Amino acid sequence: MTLLTFRFAPSPNGELHLGHAYSALLNQKLAEATGARLLLRIEDIDTTRCTPEFEAGIFRDLNWLGLDWEEPVRRQSEHFAAYQAVLDRLIREELVYPAFMSRGDIRAFIADSEKRGRHWPRDPDGVPHYPARDKALPMKERKRRIAENMPFAWRLDVETAVARTGMNLAWMEFGDETLQATRPVEARPRDWGDVIVARREIPTSYHLAVVVDDALQGVSHVVRGQDLFSATSVQRLLQEILGLRAPTYFHHRLILGPDGRKLSKSLSDSGLATLRDAGVQPADIRRMVGL
Repeated sequence: MTLLTFRFAPSPNGELHLGHAYSALLNQKLAEATGARLLLRIEDIDTTRCTPEFEAGIFRDLNWLGLDWEEPVRRQSEHFAAYQAVLDRLIREELVYPAFMSRGDIRAFIADSEKRGRHWPRDPDGVPHYPARDKALPMKERKRRIAENMPFAWRLDVETAVARTGMNLAWMEFGDETLQATRPVEARPRDWGDVIVARREIPTSYHLAVVVDDALQGVSHVVRGQDLFSATSVQRLLQEILGLRAPTYFHHRLILGPDGRKLSKSLSDSGLATLRDAGVQPADIRRMVGL
């Protein structure tokens, strides 16, 4: 029988807060209840914002909370070669294309389009979809621009990918923290447009790295925040075109601040290190997040 596997996967680009504590402790609770493995993964592909200091803080906070995980810890920054191999496959299969438009180019293109009366689609986060202009570039022109070191990102050709996988993409979602029953959820990758799957200097993005890692690590249950619910559509599409097994998902409630905002690393909201320094105990944290 295949052993169930959960994972907690923070990014070391800031200090952990109460929301992270809830997610980590919930994963541990569910892993213990089902006799499953619990993995810790450091998602540090953003080599500019992620730092060793923040990573050390993650380990301090999780150890303080009493979290146990299976070794070794996977650091995404140590596996760029694996992501590059998957990206090369997507390039060969013509499922991605180099996108050369800068943010300024995109804004100007969309402004001109909307000025002429066309409503421009936006993704679930409110970001405008990338214009399809670069998809029409001849191969010779693409290669010329790349050879001349023009900045670009690799974007997923969502329409082509959906056409190859079929129209009925879905994932299985648990209904609550008991993980007793699942329901199918329709995946809607078109809502995101042609998302970035890699950059010229970094051969992956969050979406690509996470599906590769979950497959390689045998993750059976992905328990993470409701803020990532819509993004699962993109990841299901990538899993399908790469032939990767899809985990079962549970997108849990978010821990909100006193003003109703989602907690943020950038605002140091309810940081675990700050709470620890103020004398708060791990048992207090569990009560504060409803565990």
